[in-house]
Amino acid sequence: MMKPVLRPTGEDSYVIAYLPAADGDDFDFAAELARSRRQEDERDFEGACNTRLHAFQRLVDMIPEEGETVLEWEDEPTQAAVLTGYCSGIDHFLAGDWEMAAAIFEMLLDVDPEDHTEATIPLAYTYIAMEEYESFDDIINDVNDKYIDKVILTLWSEFRRTGTLPHGEVVRLRSRFRPYYDEFLAGEHPVSDAYLQEIRAERPSKEALARELWLQTEHLWSLFPGFVEALRKA
Repeated sequence: MMKPVLRPTGEDSYVIAYLPAADGDDFDFAAELARSRRQEDERDFEGACNTRLHAFQRLVDMIPEEGETVLEWEDEPTQAAVLTGYCSGIDHFLAGDWEMAAAIFEMLLDVDPEDHTEATIPLAYTYIAMEEYESFDDIINDVNDKYIDKVILTLWSEFRRTGTLPHGEVVRLRSRFRPYYDEFLAGEHPVSDAYLQEIRAERPSKEALARELWLQTEHLWSLFPGFVEALRKA
């Protein structure tokens, strides 16, 4: 039986190492992440979310309250711990638990400032949902301009603030990201066998990626209606 501990590798940088554990104190982030995926395969979604949340809480308990702690992404056990946190953040994001999602993503950016999981993107969506526009403005420039999320975030942020859509971003969505524009305005978004096969391919089509983004954000457009209709009328 082994338990995770932080092992310093330099000034403020750490990896997660495993040491012999007393009875009942054994824990493995990679094993817990794998267990949560098996639970999902068994359609035990609540169990999977709880497994990831428990793992994230274990990680939080390991981080010192004082000083900076940077976890080294290149180390596989450390990467597994960060990924469990990211997945738990996504769980809360999809459930509409904005405060918890934001807290998780913010903590991940503290320990992984290079943002290997790209937690900035769901955090930006979360800030808009929370109407935390100053926080949103602080991080939106960290989202790559080449990403479709940058366009959607810019459009949705302006719509939430003013009820209008910036014309230039609408034009950019139509011209540079047409499959995403078409997907967002489509009447149906089926999770078909063909889609599942395509999205699992090494290089998914733009159409499959567009549907994936819709499915990842669909709850936002239901909870905060009006955006898609405004896009349709723009």
